Parts: sequence; C-alpha cells; structure tokens
Amino acid sequence: MPAMKFYMTPGSCSTGIHIILEELEEVFEAHIVNLPAGDHFKPDYVAINPKSTIPALVRPDGTTLTEVVSIAYWLARSRGRGRLWPGETEAETQALETMVYVVSTLHGQGFARLFATPTFAASPGDRAKVEALGRDIIQQGFSILDRALEGRDYVAGPFSAADPILFYVEFWAEKTGIALPSNLAAHYRRMLERPVVRRVLREEGYNLALLGVEQSRPN
Repeated sequence: MPAMKFYMTPGSCSTGIHIILEELEEVFEAHIVNLPAGDHFKPDYVAINPKSTIPALVRPDGTTLTEVVSIAYWLARSRGRGRLWPGETEAETQALETMVYVVSTLHGQGFARLFATPTFAASPGDRAKVEALGRDIIQQGFSILDRALEGRDYVAGPFSAADPILFYVEFWAEKTGIALPSNLAAHYRRMLERPVVRRVLREEGYNLALLGVEQSRPN
C-alpha cells in the first residue's frame, strides 16, 4: 500500500497535523508547499487540492483530504486503531468543539488578521485597526478555551487529536508575543514536553531552546 503524501508548510496550521501523523507513527511523504512563493496556486498543487490551501493529505487509496479538522478527525479515528480519538460521546464532542473553534475563530478570524492584514484592510490606514481586532478576537478566544481547560491536562481528558490543533495556535501566540492564560500556558508547556512535538518542531526548523520561554514566566 503506498505511503500517504502530506502537503504542509512549516510553522503553519499543518504543524498540528504533522504532530498527529508522527504521534500515530504513520509512514508518509512530506511535501513542502511554499506559501510566500505562491506554490499553493501552481497547477501541480491545484490538481491535488483545488482549494489552494494547506494542509492536504493524499490517502493510501489516492483520495485527498483537505481542511485541518477533517484531516485530524480522519487520522484520529481511522489510523492507529483510533487511539487518538475520544471513546466517549461527551469527550468526542469536546474535541470537535475545540478544533472547530480553533480553526474557524482563533485562526480564521484572529490570527488571519495578523498574518494577512492587507486582506482585511480596505486601505493601509486600516491595518492597525485590523490587527487590533485580530488580537482582541484571539484574547477573547483564549479566555474561553482557558476556562474549558480548567482541571484538565488535555482537551478531552487523555491526549487526543484535538491537542495538536490547539497547540498550533498556542505556538503562534508565542511567535506573535501574545500571552496565554494560565491553563493554556500549562497545556502549551505540556505539549512542548512531548517527544513527538519536539521532534516535529526540530524537523520544521525551530530552535527548541527558544520555545516556551515567555509562556513559562510566572504571571
């Protein structure tokens, strides 16, 4: 059976899927999509993913999955005997709720305004307002997720596919100088202690000695 093909951009939302693949000990081919260079609009990639987004996962049967939540859900339920997907309905619901909120709100409405400000600004003079709104959305979202994590080490009880998805926006928070509230900061540090997470970040070109520093400081 052919290996899966994973189309990714280091340091992006695809990092969450990269962690899931490695946690499941999957054999896959990694293909780097250079977003700043416009690789996602090139014909070869559009033929794989007409949405021109990352990540994309070509499965062993040749079909392609796109969208972070869909890929995470399929991997967690169908690979590794489902060990990265919660077994109980309530925990399953919590995992899905968190993943959707991370991708649609924190990423799609918050961080997108920081990373792609001109897309949201009608004129250059609007950029400061757009970035300020993005940070407000992120801080409000982190506050909501922080309350949901109260008393938990991981999103749905045991470690699941939802945790790498939450991790990628925690990682972005550190890169953009946004402080995490206490429960999320603890979750971020816990994720950074996982051997697979550390290996993935090294593979994606990050210096582990520089990560978790800001979020490790006392409040």
